[in-house]
Formats: sequence, structure tokens, C-alpha cells
Amino acid sequence: MGSLETPSAAENGSAPSAGNGKSMSVDGTEATPEPDTTKRRRSSVLPLEVGTRVMCRWRDGKYHPVKVIERRKVPNAIPSDYEYYVHYTEFNRRLDEWVKLEQLDLDSVEAVVDEKVEEKGATGLKMTRHQKRKIDETHVEGHEELDAASLREHEEFTKVKNIATIELGRYEIETWYFSPFPPEYNDCLKLYFCEFCLNFMKRKEQLQRHMRKCDLKHPPGDEIYRSGTLSMFEVDGKKNKVYGQNLCYLAKLFLDHKTLYYDVDLFLFYVLCECDDRGCHMVGYFSKEKHSEESYNLACILTLPPYQRKGYGKFLIAFSYELSKKEGKVGTPERPLSDLGLLSYRGYWTRVLLDILKKHKGNISIKELSDMTAIKAEDILTTLQSLELIQYRKGQHVICADPKVLDRHLKAAGRGGLEVDVSKLIWTPYKEQTVAVRSRMPFGPLGNDCIRAEWNP
Repeated sequence: MGSLETPSAAENGSAPSAGNGKSMSVDGTEATPEPDTTKRRRSSVLPLEVGTRVMCRWRDGKYHPVKVIERRKVPNAIPSDYEYYVHYTEFNRRLDEWVKLEQLDLDSVEAVVDEKVEEKGATGLKMTRHQKRKIDETHVEGHEELDAASLREHEEFTKVKNIATIELGRYEIETWYFSPFPPEYNDCLKLYFCEFCLNFMKRKEQLQRHMRKCDLKHPPGDEIYRSGTLSMFEVDGKKNKVYGQNLCYLAKLFLDHKTLYYDVDLFLFYVLCECDDRGCHMVGYFSKEKHSEESYNLACILTLPPYQRKGYGKFLIAFSYELSKKEGKVGTPERPLSDLGLLSYRGYWTRVLLDILKKHKGNISIKELSDMTAIKAEDILTTLQSLELIQYRKGQHVICADPKVLDRHLKAAGRGGLEVDVSKLIWTPYKEQTVAVRSRMPFGPLGNDCIRAEWNP
């Protein structure tokens, strides 16, 4: 994140005066005066307008192209001093940040793009290069179901991150995207979350007082899986509405194109935790509709940044399919998928399908693959087609499973992540909960032994 400290005059591109009429550098030596052309250039482009394209020095020390999304005046500075909120056009929006003037190369400033010209591309007229680039970016990030108008509306509403960092448990985490917290939190750059009930506060002192009173040590639901230090809790949005809403607020900070549902009654949340003697600490979660006409077995999925690249995302995906198997249904994730979600699913589908193809030496149909894995036939077809393992012959799809080709694709797909031990899953599908009495697993470290819960939908 860009620093919020007030930049000095030197940081804004000008050196402090030595008092003798000569310009001095920061270390006190006499500085080379700026050429008149440079001064005129600087004064003519500042302050930069929203929409300006310019090169910006990123955290890698290199300059990258950015677009100015917003600007704000620097407190207690001269009127022309601004900080700029920029989008790195080469990267995902999660890297958008506030930057100081000193990070921008003013010699690279481009004129502001006329947004009205861009809109012509959405009305069937000839698209500008910028419009084409925006559509390309949308497709790359897995948001192809959003039309250009919807995408612009979304980006306008969420263009600036409102919360810079959060504290959750022992982690301080930089946020990625805008999340529509209630208006009273508009002036907060940092929020403090209780890692167990997910209530959020403005100040550390408030969190400390809350933690002395909060009696939760795990998510407020039923523990349906435990293997080693990993536990999965099922939280009913209807029974734990505040928790479900707070989880959505939290997730939106790390998911771009996510619809925030305030009515969480229709959803079940599956929260994965790492457990120790202090309690169960959330690693990530996925949600699913209680009843989906489109066969969605997952609505939203998130692994929190401190736990990413450890196989938890793959575990969550695998877990959602194990629930589908217990329901006796095939499933598919709700679209559109985020960029990271799409990569994770493609990797999961590839590994699962190719492992089976190797064992059966390709002598298996797509229907049989779907029945074995609970993966929707359309997802199987697109995955195998992307790997060029399927051909259309004589009116039907034929799987071509050369062992060497399968091994090459499996190697490229990477590790499979943590495995779900199905024998440790104790779960009843939601539709049967109206008549079932379900026993929660004994929770050793916290002493919740064999709690039984009556289900009253």
C-alpha cells in the first residue's frame, strides 16, 4: 500500500531551499536546477486528472503503466500536492494502491482517454483499442459473463479500496478490494476482526474488550469433519445471520466480482479451520445454496492470504465435491469464477480426471467419469478439450489417453494439495435435516463432548 504520511517537498519532486536562492538536494549538496522546460512540463500536467495514464515505480523498483483512478490532496501541503490511486494495467486490481507523486514519471504522461469514445464499443460501434483491452482483461480474469456496462458500473462503485488492512487473529493482512461496510466505517483504514465470531471494530482496544467477553472458540456451527489439526464447520446462514453477513464482508475484501448477499438465510457456509489449544482459526471457506436449481455445489470460495499456496484451496474444492457425492448429485461452481478460483478449479479437474484415465487406460466414458467424480459433464468436456485429450468422431466424443501425454499434463498441473479423508466426514445433506438429529463430533481441546442438536428449519 502507498504510505499515507505527508510527503515532504523533496518527495513531491522539489528540493528544499537552502535560503541563499540556490536549490539544495536532500543531503545538503547543491542540486542541479531543473530546466525551464521540465518546470513548465510539470506545471502543465499537475495535478494529474482522473483517467490519466502514466508510468509508476512499483515495489519491484521498476516502472509499470498505470491509470489514475482517483486523487486526493495531501494534508498540510501546497494546493497542487496530491496522492493518486492507481491501477497497474498489467496486473490484477488487487494491486491497486495510493502512490506519491515521486513514484510517477511525469515525462510519460498520456492524455486522458475520452470515456464516451470507449462506450461506443458497448453499443455495437467500432471499439477503441482501450475497449478491446478492457474486454480482454475481463476474459482473462474469468468475468466473461459480465457485459461491458455492468463491468464499468461495478468498477466505478468499487474503484477505490476503502479498508487498507485488517487484523484477524495473529495476522495483519493487506486487503485487495473494496467491501461495502456500513457507512460508520467509511473513515477506517484498518479494521479489527474477532477471528471466532467475525465481529469487526475500529480500534484495537475495542477488540481486546470484545475478546474478554466473546465465549466462542470456533465458528458457530456444527463440526462435520476433523482430521489431525484440520476441522470443517457447517454454519447455517439462517441460524447464524450476523456471522454469515460478517463473513461476506470479510470475503469481499479479497474477492473482486462477488455479489454480497445480505440475506444469507439461503446459504450454508463451510468454514475450514486450523485448530490448536487456543481454538479454531479460520483458514478459508466456501458457501453453497441450500437448494440450487442450476446444480451449483459452491457459490463462493476463499482461502485467506496468509494460508494461500498451502493446498487449502484445493482441499475446499475437493470437499465440495465430496458433499455432492453424499447428496448423490453432480455439481459445478457458480459462475463467474474469480481468476484464482478458475485456476484452482482447472487444476483440480485436471488432476482428478487424469488420475482416473490413467487407472482405466482411457476406457471410460464422460458419463462414467461424471458419476465417479460428481463433476458436471460439461466441466469434464471443457477440461479434456483444453488438454487436447478429446476428439469428436462419428457423432460422439472419444477420449484419447496416451500414458505419456497424461503424465505430462499431470506434472504441469502440480501437486494435488491436502486430501479429504472421507471416513472423517460426518454429514447429512440439508434436505434431510428436517428429520435428522445430528451429533457433533467430540471437540477435545475445547471440551465440547458429543453435543447433540435438534434441527428446526
